[in-house]
Amino acid sequence: MPTWNQISKEIQSLDEPDAADKVRKKYLEIYESIAGRPAIAYYSGFLSKVEKDGRYHAQCMINDLDMNGFMAVSYGLDRDKGLDLFLHTPGGGIEAARGIVEYLYKMFGRNLRAIVPQLAMSAGTMIACATKEILMGKHSCLGPTDPQIRGYAAMGILSEVDRAIDEIKKDPARQILWQQIFSKYPPAFISDCERSVEGARVMVKDWLSENMLLDCNGDAEKVVSELMNYIGTSEHSQHFLIDKCISIGLKVKALEADQNYQEAVLSVHHSFMASFEDTDALKIIDNSRGGTWSVSS
Repeated sequence: MPTWNQISKEIQSLDEPDAADKVRKKYLEIYESIAGRPAIAYYSGFLSKVEKDGRYHAQCMINDLDMNGFMAVSYGLDRDKGLDLFLHTPGGGIEAARGIVEYLYKMFGRNLRAIVPQLAMSAGTMIACATKEILMGKHSCLGPTDPQIRGYAAMGILSEVDRAIDEIKKDPARQILWQQIFSKYPPAFISDCERSVEGARVMVKDWLSENMLLDCNGDAEKVVSELMNYIGTSEHSQHFLIDKCISIGLKVKALEADQNYQEAVLSVHHSFMASFEDTDALKIIDNSRGGTWSVSS
């Protein structure tokens, strides 16, 4: 299996404007030949494309623009074999995630597999929960499905509301402090947080019940509760490694169970990571037949 550095050198050795595209195409084609299924790789450059203030570039997040990419790379794929979906993302808009999932269902049915070579967080975890199974390595991570509203964690805001109510009941003088805290939020913000949290909960539960856990008597409610356990996580970017994902009830297979398959997956992953290092791309969506779509800075 070539390392990230080796693939980066392979890209540089071609000395062509589209060298990164050619190398990713090569490894995605190898992946399909081994897996026997078409693949779409959805990759964000969030780990390397960071703004001066430390935030991710807005286009690194899941958003409605991504639908154009999925439409472009779905064209020409064999829709009878299902789809393997590589995911590497910090998350983003839950309605954009819903749109992506519903589109893929219409195009490929529910025979979807999520491949998580490294990180699929937040709304990326939601998308993974919409598939029949998730493939992860020892280093791979999912994360809490805590919706973000205008840059704030919705469940964190609601937790503050509960805390404020408890503290004010015990000491009415605390109302002054909490008024100052809540005054920074715009009108209807807390209601928006409540709607977003409930919407995410229902959406992920439905996807799990109707696909991944449909035939195995899994408890979708339990899984969702674990994924949205605000008190039980240290931060929004909490990493759920493979053992945790299995323990909460997700249907997960280890990449390490098949050496050839693992090497094919990681070669694809390294080719994308090297592409972000060597180009100005912020997001890349490719398929295993040479189709590509990207957003650049």
